[in-house]
Amino acid sequence: MILDSINDVNDIKKINSAELNSLANEIRKEIISVCSTNGGHLASSLGVVELTIALLKSFDIKKNDKIIWDVGHQSYAYKLLTGRRDKFHSIRKLGGLSGFPSINESKYDFFGTGHAGTSISAALGMAVADDIIKKNSGDGRIIAVIGDASISNGLALEGLNHAGAMKKDIIVILNDNEMSISKSVGAFSNYLNKILTGEIYIKFRNETEKFLKSIPLLGLQFAKLASKTEELFKNMIGPGIIFEELGFTYIGPIDGHNIEYLLSAFENIKKIKKPILLHVITQKGKGYGPSENNPSLFHGISAFDKSTGVMLKKTGNITFGEIASNFLIKLAKNNENIIAVTAAMTEGTGLSNFAKIYPDRFFDVGIQEEHAVTFSAGAAANGLRPFFFIYSTFLQRSLDQIIHDVCLQNLPVVFCIDRAGIAGEDGATHQGIFDLSYLGYIPNLVIMCPKDSDELMKMLKSSIYYNKPVALRYPKSEMPYFETPETDGVAIIKEGEFETLIAHFEYIIVSVGLQTTMLEKILNEINNNNKNSSTFIKPLGLINARFVSPISNDLISKIKYAKKIMTVEENVEFSGFGSKIITLLSDSDNLSNSALNFKYKIVSLGNNFIEHGSRKELLSLSGFSEDGFKIIINEFFFSENK
Repeated sequence: MILDSINDVNDIKKINSAELNSLANEIRKEIISVCSTNGGHLASSLGVVELTIALLKSFDIKKNDKIIWDVGHQSYAYKLLTGRRDKFHSIRKLGGLSGFPSINESKYDFFGTGHAGTSISAALGMAVADDIIKKNSGDGRIIAVIGDASISNGLALEGLNHAGAMKKDIIVILNDNEMSISKSVGAFSNYLNKILTGEIYIKFRNETEKFLKSIPLLGLQFAKLASKTEELFKNMIGPGIIFEELGFTYIGPIDGHNIEYLLSAFENIKKIKKPILLHVITQKGKGYGPSENNPSLFHGISAFDKSTGVMLKKTGNITFGEIASNFLIKLAKNNENIIAVTAAMTEGTGLSNFAKIYPDRFFDVGIQEEHAVTFSAGAAANGLRPFFFIYSTFLQRSLDQIIHDVCLQNLPVVFCIDRAGIAGEDGATHQGIFDLSYLGYIPNLVIMCPKDSDELMKMLKSSIYYNKPVALRYPKSEMPYFETPETDGVAIIKEGEFETLIAHFEYIIVSVGLQTTMLEKILNEINNNNKNSSTFIKPLGLINARFVSPISNDLISKIKYAKKIMTVEENVEFSGFGSKIITLLSDSDNLSNSALNFKYKIVSLGNNFIEHGSRKELLSLSGFSEDGFKIIINEFFFSENK
């Protein structure tokens, strides 16, 4: 195998052109084989194999050049060719390779990119750093490879605007894998682009511009006219005028699977010392039939049979997101003002059925989380009831809009926050472990965490009646499939209303979220065992708080005389649910009435970033398992009695 000969990042430069297509086939087989076992972002990585080969063949990342992948799920081929093939089988596994670029994993991962739209801004920052620190000898290039969906992200557009204005020497490669920007690809387009990037043409254009400007009186006008004529010509074959107006030299579109075209374009691009945008057309899922036919399904995939493409371990269970979406469909049937909004996560958040049933009331805005929040705020301000479905980790990007556009105006937008807590194999960039902390301090915002699917539906229905901003948080977890009940039979939870599951208040646990059901089982077992014990031990109580905001005065009154209090949340410790409880208990009014000597423990996910692994593994490592909780409970409540 040719792939076996690549042990160093520059070994690819030794491979002759005739063998490069064979290498591409070998890389695809390797990616398909590993993803069929581990799952992962298959379709995107299959689409950029030739592009990756051409980049590493043309540029020298071992010396001065740098490549940034945006978003990083395109980087599997890059990992294989940059010294990580021996570990590639471990991708997305606990202790193995990350599914995204990570500066802690390889010196060739120049910037971590788990979220979309960051590469252009980062590349510009690197170019400025090179100029100031003089890191490079002057011939190094910074290359940002950005997907077509990511280019519409606000951050990407801000980066384009700044980079074009600064005229820094960066290269942006727009990987158009959905044919969403232009379909102008073929022999004629490739031929024109070979001309437009060629040395003779560039020299001719520069000399012509100098000549026209030298003409007395009318020279500058002639030069501008010639420039506009060239732009008009380019716009006939592609969308380049947009990027040209932003200050980039636009080249493309070219066939992103033709290594010869790519190598030729890169060699020509190296001679142009200004901001460049190269537009390449690729096919998502290239080289694997099931992925080509259904690229959305194979965008982020679990384990599958590589011979058929059929998913393995398919159960009858459905996700919390699907439960929420299915119940929202029934709520929307009786409320024409309900709309659903998402940011490029229709399938991931479970909204596919809603989109089919109510296409005129469904809005996928693309990878534009900030816009989605303010769009929802505008809709709410004018009478609609928006439900914004989003992953916890992506909601982080729109914090200002949540505060300024929604909560400050007290608008009834409901944030359906999926993958809250441990998200699993996608790793540190995707773990939703901060939302209770960054949302918990915002006035007017109601925050709820259901313990199960029944409570999730009650909270969805209740959120409409609160008539204010609501954040409804649930994990990446599945429940047994059931027929979604009609909304008339689902009770409303009053704002701040908690649930006493085990009515003992001297030793007590206050919990929010999915682990509450497990804790109820554990405490009932402990209490039953202690009842039959010869040594009397105080029974343990359990409250399902449901709400992180507001926390009712009744809840504080229930627990303020306790001798030992434990809180449990699937969130970081600082500024989370437990911190709010202890702050309220420490209020002067409560302190004056309490025993003053209570002991307190916050059980959380700690205060560090959490790397990749299965949700079950990562929760267990944090003590969020039956055995883990038993150890924590015994140590805190009963250690003095042993």
